[in-house]
Amino acid sequence: MDYNGLSISEATQIQNELRQHLRFDYPENFPVHTIAGADISYNRNSEILYAAIVLLDYPYMTLKAYALVTGHTTFPYVPGYLAFREVPTLLKAWDLLPEKPDVLILDGQGILHPRQMGIASHFGVLTQQATIGCGKSSLFGKFNEPQLSKGSSEFIYNGMEPIGYILRTKDRVKPVYISPGYGLSLIKTLQIMKQATGAYRIPEPTRIAHEIVNDFRIGKLKAGYHIIQNPLTLF
Repeated sequence: MDYNGLSISEATQIQNELRQHLRFDYPENFPVHTIAGADISYNRNSEILYAAIVLLDYPYMTLKAYALVTGHTTFPYVPGYLAFREVPTLLKAWDLLPEKPDVLILDGQGILHPRQMGIASHFGVLTQQATIGCGKSSLFGKFNEPQLSKGSSEFIYNGMEPIGYILRTKDRVKPVYISPGYGLSLIKTLQIMKQATGAYRIPEPTRIAHEIVNDFRIGKLKAGYHIIQNPLTLF
């Protein structure tokens, strides 16, 4: 897949077409035994992207394996169109995973997006994979601030329709913004993200993916699929 050379109007048309394939009807008792996190890193003004997808068991958040790849993009950084920069490289990392996770968390938005097509929704439609978007900020939707205690949340609305949550993942720290990407209901999304949150503001799947992909970018780790032999000593 190659989005390089697309205009913004062409990208918008693709988003509107992909939107028709969204679904959020997985059962509430959808079993989750493995969860993954995805992140991208790059050097400023570079067209080379570094991608990581990390695989963890759920609900214990123990790292089992990770996949690392590089990719190339010329698509500009434009708010609302992150998927066109990052998804092609993330798909390369996805293809390296012999065992797909039950749920994938992406650093970005799901349906918390003007066209319901954040990076998690885009990736989910293409792969028919259950996904959740978890962003550190949001440019869309209205909400009330949650209470200051860990686990507090409030709906984010598009008009009268709830489309995500603002979630406090640690006492008295800035919240994160979560929404279904594909497959999962709002309630299931919140349940999973609360369970995936540890001692840090960023939930464990994307936090670990962020650490690993940055080590990959600076040369500490090599491309490919890696199985963790002793997960207790990695971090």
